[in-house]
Amino acid sequence: MLCFTILFLLSCLSLAAQDSLLLVSQKAASTVGFYTWQGQYLDAVQVGQHPHEMVLSPDGRFAYTTDNGTMAIEVAGEGGNTVSFIDLKTRTRIAQVSLGKYHRPHGIDVNPVTGDLLISSENPDQLIVVDVKQKKVTRTFDTKGQTSHIVTCDAKGEWAYVSNARSSNVAAIHLTTGETILIPVGDRPEGSVLSKDGKTLYVANRESNEITAIDTAAKKLTARIKTCREPARVGLSSDDKTLIYACITDRQVGFADIASGKQTAAVDLGARPVSLTTSPDGKHAFAGAQDEGTVFVISIADRKIAKQFKTIPGAGPDPVLPIRKW
Repeated sequence: MLCFTILFLLSCLSLAAQDSLLLVSQKAASTVGFYTWQGQYLDAVQVGQHPHEMVLSPDGRFAYTTDNGTMAIEVAGEGGNTVSFIDLKTRTRIAQVSLGKYHRPHGIDVNPVTGDLLISSENPDQLIVVDVKQKKVTRTFDTKGQTSHIVTCDAKGEWAYVSNARSSNVAAIHLTTGETILIPVGDRPEGSVLSKDGKTLYVANRESNEITAIDTAAKKLTARIKTCREPARVGLSSDDKTLIYACITDRQVGFADIASGKQTAAVDLGARPVSLTTSPDGKHAFAGAQDEGTVFVISIADRKIAKQFKTIPGAGPDPVLPIRKW
């Protein structure tokens, strides 16, 4: 655990100086793209068909994508069944790991203790553990829900939280015992983020236009915060006082004060953001507008667009992650 923590902190310090690039999951093009902060396109790496989410290794050297095989959960079909491993230094795909009978992988996170990948699949609905060294599936868990979407692991590597989009609940899964607790939330839960102390999980509920707060100790819902329409992904400010989220229908990035439980601001994008990630230094949020082929860089402190740029034609940008320059 100490090794992973040190590597993560070193990565954050590097990125805080903005000695970094932006890695964009290009869902429509089935690639991940490398861009400067000014939007200059540098390179791309081919991955599996229609990658959705991606995550970095604790040392920031590798990226992992879920090769879903479809453009959206509304699209019918068996889907893909692989996860791609990308070396960010050489800008190459170094492995494509089969998930076997588990198709339509979507959410992905890293267990900070073991380094394993935690992946949600929609066909069937499972939480899948992939050993990054052995490059194989080592364990699976039934999420006991429908359309398992985003997964978030706690800092102790003890519990994973999976949003079950079509059953309106979050599955809290104990990664050792397999105990699963279903927590009712709003309609179509998708993105989630944990507070720094790990005591609260915030979940974006796309169809009920709200963010719900879950007490992770009690495994119960404690609060609802109304948002702009169709919040799909959610992040937290560095002081853990403000939620930042992407609202698809209203074409906005919204801000909500956790203490008051109210939305306090919204930034108009003029495009439909399908993703929302935040920088390690807490200064910026990134939103990918897939249909418009645009990446937005939002200043969290100023509540405004700091930069925006077009991706290459046909990219279909989804999540954006700042990565160090190797």
